[in-house]
Amino acid sequence: MHIPFVDLNAQYQNIKAEVDAAMQKVVDSCAFILGPAVSKFEKDFSEYLGAKHAIGVDSGTQAIELALRASGLQAGDEVIVPANTFIASTLPISRLGAIPVLVDVDPQTYNVDPAKIERAITPKTKVILPVHLYGQPVNQMEKILKITEAHDLILIEDACQAHGARYKGKRVGTFGKASAFSFYPGKNLGGYGDGGMVVTNDDEIAHQVKQLRNYGQTKKYHHDQLGFNHRLDSIQAAVLDVKLKYLDSWNAARRKHALEYINALRGTEGLILPHVPVDIEPVWHIFSIRVQQRDKLMKYLEQHGISTGIHYPIPIHLQLAYADLHYHVGDFPITEKNAMEQLSLPMYAELTSEMVLFISGKIKEFLGQVQQ
Repeated sequence: MHIPFVDLNAQYQNIKAEVDAAMQKVVDSCAFILGPAVSKFEKDFSEYLGAKHAIGVDSGTQAIELALRASGLQAGDEVIVPANTFIASTLPISRLGAIPVLVDVDPQTYNVDPAKIERAITPKTKVILPVHLYGQPVNQMEKILKITEAHDLILIEDACQAHGARYKGKRVGTFGKASAFSFYPGKNLGGYGDGGMVVTNDDEIAHQVKQLRNYGQTKKYHHDQLGFNHRLDSIQAAVLDVKLKYLDSWNAARRKHALEYINALRGTEGLILPHVPVDIEPVWHIFSIRVQQRDKLMKYLEQHGISTGIHYPIPIHLQLAYADLHYHVGDFPITEKNAMEQLSLPMYAELTSEMVLFISGKIKEFLGQVQQ
């Protein structure tokens, strides 16, 4: 049996006729840039989330950057961001000349700890940027919102892995002043190339992002500010709009598979399973386990036809690109431990119960051999 980490072809085959027709419609119209397909997807995505505005851009990374720019982030400002995340959460901060201030995470959820946020605030702090990691909403969002209010800070959500996830019944990406989503192909809602979205209820931020993504134009050849070319392609928007109709059912399937993993692996010695707090509805972009013999387990599973992943083997603060921040080994022990022990198991809607049981059985088989 071969079980891929993600099976995009299986998803495509299930919706092939609709997707092909949607792409053909864009090609026939030749409206490739900011055409009707983009406008429709922006409308549908904002309605799905319950937000006022959704502005399509070319990647989740650029969605973060444009949200920060539109919120007034300046060079020298500080942005508090969890250490346990992909580097795309911090690169936009650095490109603006601002400073990412990393904080460690909760040892159970791997999401940012509100108490650690508050301790990291300085007079230079301008933004708090929580990450809904692995498709699990940040816990205690009320506390984070209270911190932003008490210190007059801006909350920008990195929801790039959390399409459709809910905290206390409310979709993530709607708590802050703005939020960013990624439509990278492997995401719960993924295109057939790069894409992203800025979501906001703030009219001025929406106005700024629309200008910034399109050369700073108010209308063609009228440039009110120095902008960029960060537009969402019409073909990607058309594909995403088809997929959006299936997102909730795909997320439900992921939750089913996550429960199957948990039931099959619960109580296995030497294994730490994901923890889901009360009031959280995750979408399981990543199903992450922790095990001390991570690399050996990964190799063992590969030998049995099971592909896995690691998110993320080298923490941001230990990357050469961020040597100028002067962080060191030991500064963020929970993040560092996670980097050494975390293993991502196959997780997608088209996974079957038989596959989950096979994977779980091989994990228990390996750990049983290790412990003998």
